[in-house]
Amino acid sequence: MQQQASTVRPPIRVVLVDDHPVWRDGVRADLGRGFEVVGEASDADSAIAGIRELAPDLVVCDLQMPGGGGLAVVRACAPRTRIVMLTVSEQERDLLDAVAAGAVGYLTKATPAGELRDALRRAAAGEPVFSPSLAMLVLGEFRRLARQATGADPLTEREREVLQHVARGYAYREVGERLHIAPKTVENHVRNILAKLQINRRQELVRYAIEHGLA
Repeated sequence: MQQQASTVRPPIRVVLVDDHPVWRDGVRADLGRGFEVVGEASDADSAIAGIRELAPDLVVCDLQMPGGGGLAVVRACAPRTRIVMLTVSEQERDLLDAVAAGAVGYLTKATPAGELRDALRRAAAGEPVFSPSLAMLVLGEFRRLARQATGADPLTEREREVLQHVARGYAYREVGERLHIAPKTVENHVRNILAKLQINRRQELVRYAIEHGLA
């Protein structure tokens, strides 16, 4: 009998980093088959030492921890292995800092077990993974950086005038009075600006205005 080649993949070797042992226990239980937890750490220093010694396929790391937090782990170890942040923080700054430091993914601790396993498998294969609620933040930042890199300004002169006033806190009626146009026209301009900039939040509109010297 000819022996068939084995199709069973070796488990993904994981290091768990979190200063709460109960949480590490929970994640280990959620991972189940297909993963092998080869090490655990509760602070940044021991995590960095363990990752260098164990050379895991993947690190699942909390953001807030003693010893410099998860960012210290990412900065020290991202060139060696793939690191996914698993945190309660949904702050845009935390997400962008982690990605900039080299994390391949950023998931919240509210991620269901099945989705977590799927995301970690993809991360171990090198695919960026993000919680759906946070993915748009990453995309928005990418677009903002792309616009900065190209220096492109998609807005007309009138749209820039409207944005300037809106960013300074004027209501549509007040903007219309200052620019001698109807409030409805102001609203249409704002809608066009949001579409052109591919953003949907007023805070992002204000940030764009500030970054481009319009506020």
